[in-house]
Amino acid sequence: MTELDWNHLLRQQLDYPVRRRLDGLTDDEYFFEPAPDCWSVRPRGTGTAPLLGGAGAMTIDFAFPEPDPPPFTTIAWRLGHVIVGVLAMRNASHFGRTATDYMSFEYAATADEALAQLDAELATWIAGVESLGEDGLARPCGEAEGPYAEYPMGMLVLHIHRELIHHLSEVCLLRDLYLHTRTRARQEAS
Repeated sequence: MTELDWNHLLRQQLDYPVRRRLDGLTDDEYFFEPAPDCWSVRPRGTGTAPLLGGAGAMTIDFAFPEPDPPPFTTIAWRLGHVIVGVLAMRNASHFGRTATDYMSFEYAATADEALAQLDAELATWIAGVESLGEDGLARPCGEAEGPYAEYPMGMLVLHIHRELIHHLSEVCLLRDLYLHTRTRARQEAS
């Protein structure tokens, strides 16, 4: 049997069309609220959630503990979560990125800006995973991962990829919902 290059296979997981489906994302889609009382990214001073994260002109809605049921979230919120909580914080912990968190991050005010942030964090993540090589995938994650410190980096990579795949797929579904509700509204108006 041929020896597998696990590092290459893990990086290849992200070579799927979901990111390409985000090309052309408009600001209207980015901020689209398909349900009442959505959590989103909003101009500072306009959020209504119990906790507002962010260091710049935009904040992201949060609450701890999370309400039950949790509010529906917009594309802007979901991308903010992916960019910061899934990628940037892990890039900082493991691959040399400047430290950040939900409270100190400057959230994107436009879809184009959010996609640029996503692309930058994805590039850092993929380069970081590649730098691990095969041996690095087997080493423990370390204290940055709290109770999972002794788990191998390969498990963290699998977890992050699972998060990316499912959250970016949700974003694609919201794009479809936006397109179909807007198309139907235009048809009903004519």
